Amino acid sequence: MYFSRRRSVSQCVLLAEETCRQLRKNMRPLLLGVLGCSLVLAVQGFYSASDDVVELNPSNFNREVIQSDSLWLIEFYAPWCGHCQNLTPDWKKAATALKGIVKVGAIDADQHKSLGGQYGVRGFPTIKIFGANKNKPEDYQGGRSSQAIVEGAMNALRSLVKERLSGKSGGSDYSRQQSGGGSKKDVVELTDDNFDKMVLDSGDVWLVEFFAPWCGHCKNLEPEWAAAASAVKEQTKGKVHLGAVDATVHQGLASRYGIRGFPTIKIFRKGEEPEDYQGGRSRSDIIARAMDLFSDNAPPPELLEILSEDILKKTCEDYQLCVIAVLPHILDTGAAGRNGYLEVMMKMAEKYKKKMWGWLWTEAGAQMDLEASLGIGGFGYPAMAAINARKMKFALLRGSFSETGIHEFLRDLSVGRGSTATVGGGALPKINTVEPWDGKDGELPVEDEYDLSDVDLDDDFERDEL
Repeated sequence: MYFSRRRSVSQCVLLAEETCRQLRKNMRPLLLGVLGCSLVLAVQGFYSASDDVVELNPSNFNREVIQSDSLWLIEFYAPWCGHCQNLTPDWKKAATALKGIVKVGAIDADQHKSLGGQYGVRGFPTIKIFGANKNKPEDYQGGRSSQAIVEGAMNALRSLVKERLSGKSGGSDYSRQQSGGGSKKDVVELTDDNFDKMVLDSGDVWLVEFFAPWCGHCKNLEPEWAAAASAVKEQTKGKVHLGAVDATVHQGLASRYGIRGFPTIKIFRKGEEPEDYQGGRSRSDIIARAMDLFSDNAPPPELLEILSEDILKKTCEDYQLCVIAVLPHILDTGAAGRNGYLEVMMKMAEKYKKKMWGWLWTEAGAQMDLEASLGIGGFGYPAMAAINARKMKFALLRGSFSETGIHEFLRDLSVGRGSTATVGGGALPKINTVEPWDGKDGELPVEDEYDLSDVDLDDDFERDEL
């Protein structure tokens, strides 16, 4: 009896082990499927092939957008951005409504930083309209609902059609570049005779291509180099140049810089040895590297006192963000205290110079309308706000007015974090014209002095006697 009971327990154990093996065998495809789905979702991000939104990247951007005659609305987003996540359903809905009329795309600019950098994307989500001139897209300024996006697209489409009817635009910019016109003029032809004067003696940055006319890779690079030259010239205001040397003709230059293959690209900066360009050969890669070089060599932005309406308007409208400090009255800090605050701001301007923001300051009480529009309201100095004049939104510094506090504030802004509010009145406020600070300590106002020698005080006192 004992033996038979033990035997049946062993059978149970064997049966359980076999059941586990079968479960593991059956579950393995399911687990792999779940993991596979998770990986696919992680890679695909916000949009999938079933959506009408075209996912763009450096590999397909030129073909899909630059070479296209279509109007494009393109969202530059980051997967971690909450505002981008909120926009996604409306962006998909707008893409479906505009299907066959206007192209709607999306770029993960956190992953493809070269594309974001090429078009000056500093925050997320950024929406740009690629119309007649694909090298100069316009910022989309409308609302973020699907209805507003569709209306903005249709307005842009009407403008494009009007331009074509008037003969101002026809065909894609890429086609015109390929036919020999357009941006090729922005590539500087360098020779043995002009190289030293134009490149080595210049204070600007140069990217120089050494090519051979028979070289197939050089021919492939030519349209990318030409398109990049135009974009870089505009975005750096002529401070970074793209040049080209026919190394088969100007062999002295080729020998001087050790050119062994074609095309070879070298970077020249004043006072430094030339370095080899190691980046990609697409226009977006070239532009991104050029913009990095420009930022590295650019001086920090100027810190301006708000003395007139023109200063505020120009700074805030020329830059994506203008950072404004409201400093305590000079009588409260003296020159030393104020200079301390200005020094902190200048260090931050240097730190964030690649962002190309505008930097301003004013004294407490000098621009009360500005303070009111930002909710500063006459207390809590020093204070700081960052304004996006295109959207009429601003954010306030909540931490300390210090390098650490301002750095955290600006870092959050640069990645699309932090709370924002609408500028009071929905427009830049009225600005008073004031005299610039003279750099000195403040002085209390002098009271008017009166000569009391001619006043007969005795008579007055006698009248009041009891």
